[in-house]
Amino acid sequence: MKEKLKKIDLSNASALIVLIVLCIGLTIAEPAFGSVANLINILQQVTVIAVLALGVNVVIFTGGIDISVGSVVAFTGIVMGKLIVENGMPDIVGVIAAVLVGAACGTFNGIMISKFKLQPMIATLAMMSMARGAAYTLADGQTITGYSAGFRWIGIANIPGTAIPVQIVFMVLLYIVFYYVMKYRKFGRYIYSIGGNEEATRLSGINVDKYKTLAYTVSGLCAGIASVILVAKLNSAQSVAGLDYEMDAIASCVIGGTSLLGGFGSVWGTFVGSIIMIVIRNGLNLLNVSSNLQKLVIGVVILLAVLADSIRNKAAAKK
Repeated sequence: MKEKLKKIDLSNASALIVLIVLCIGLTIAEPAFGSVANLINILQQVTVIAVLALGVNVVIFTGGIDISVGSVVAFTGIVMGKLIVENGMPDIVGVIAAVLVGAACGTFNGIMISKFKLQPMIATLAMMSMARGAAYTLADGQTITGYSAGFRWIGIANIPGTAIPVQIVFMVLLYIVFYYVMKYRKFGRYIYSIGGNEEATRLSGINVDKYKTLAYTVSGLCAGIASVILVAKLNSAQSVAGLDYEMDAIASCVIGGTSLLGGFGSVWGTFVGSIIMIVIRNGLNLLNVSSNLQKLVIGVVILLAVLADSIRNKAAAKK
C-alpha cells in the first residue's frame, strides 16, 4: 500500500511539474497568458471538463471506460431546457431532472457492463449514440434559451466582493467530497480494489457488479452536473453540446496519472490533468493557432498521455 501511495504522489507531482513548465512556457510565448484575467478565465473553462473527468475517473479506477459522457451532457441539457424554459417548471426541478437523467444513463451503462457482460467501450459507445440521438430528437434542431438569472447564477456569478466565480468554488467543493470518499470510505477502497484485481475482490466477498454499476452511475451523475454548469454559463442548451468532451475528460484522467488498466490514480491528479488540457487549449487560442491544428495538437497530447501510461504500466509489471 505504501508503494502504491508513493506512485500516486509521484504521478501527482509529475502532472504538477508539467503544468508549471507549460504555464511558464506559454507566458514567455504570450505574456497575456499570465494575466490574472486569463488565469481566472482558464479556471472558468476548466470547470465543466473537470467535473466530467471526476466521474470518468471513478470508472477508469475500476478498469472500465466511459465514452458516453459528452453525449449525456447534451441530452441532460436538453431535458432540463425542455422542463424549465418550454414547460415552465421551477429551476430546481429541471436541475434535479438533469442530474437524475445523467445518473440513469450511467446506471444503464453499468448494468449492461456488470450484468450483461458487455465490453465497457461497446456499452458506452451505444449510450453515446443513443443519448446524442435523443438530444437531437428532443431539440428538433432548436437551441433552447431564456433561463432565469437565478438559474444562471452558478454559471456566471462571482463570490461577493471577489473576482472568484461561484462555479470554481462549487467544482473545488465537489473535488473535496470525491477525495474524501475515494480515500476514506469503503466505496473508494472497493473501486480501487476492483481495478487492481477484480477476481480477487469478488472472491473476498465484495459485490463487484454493484460497485461497478455505481461507478458508471457516478460518471453519469457528474455528466448531469456538468451539463447544468454548461447551460448556466452559456444560457442555452444545444443538441451539439459536449462534442469531444469525453476525450478531454479521459485525457485529463490519464495526464493526471490515472492508469487505463484501473486500480491506480488520484482525484487531485485528475484535477491537475483537467487544468493542463484547458491550459493547452487556452494557450493555442492566444497564439492564434487554427482550430484544425488545435485538434491535431490535442490528439498528440492524448496519444503521449496514453503512451506514458503504457510505459508506466510495463515498468510496474517488471517490478
